[in-house]
Amino acid sequence: MAGAILKSGSVENEAAVRGFLTFDLGPEQYAVEILKVQEIGGVLPITRVPNTKRYLKGLVNLRGKIIPVVDLRLRFDMEEAPVTEESCIIFAQVRGVELGLLVDRVADVLEIPEADIEADPTQSSDCLMGIGKVGDKAKLLLNLEKVCEIHE
Repeated sequence: MAGAILKSGSVENEAAVRGFLTFDLGPEQYAVEILKVQEIGGVLPITRVPNTKRYLKGLVNLRGKIIPVVDLRLRFDMEEAPVTEESCIIFAQVRGVELGLLVDRVADVLEIPEADIEADPTQSSDCLMGIGKVGDKAKLLLNLEKVCEIHE
């Protein structure tokens, strides 16, 4: 079966596993659904837009398309970090709009079984869709629709 997540290709396995792109923000590792990711690129020149939320870094021109960029460190009230050669912009599709997510470093693509995804036990943030258990580590799975609400 074309497009199957697992090599066995069964529809049952497709529903049981979800793909995520993981990335670092400081010491924590976060993840977004791989199906929402359009591409990953280096940090482009960002044009600041006046009178916007602090975490909306500005706009980039990606091959003629103007795309807003959200600094996820600032979005999560973390300390702003300088851009390094490992910094990336993850371009993602959210509600039909392409957005850039500025992150410290892209880590890996993981497949996480549905059985290893739990609801946020603290229920402190609607930005999380859940917690993914990968070995002895926890990955914070982001709800991009909530993270990228730039017109709050």
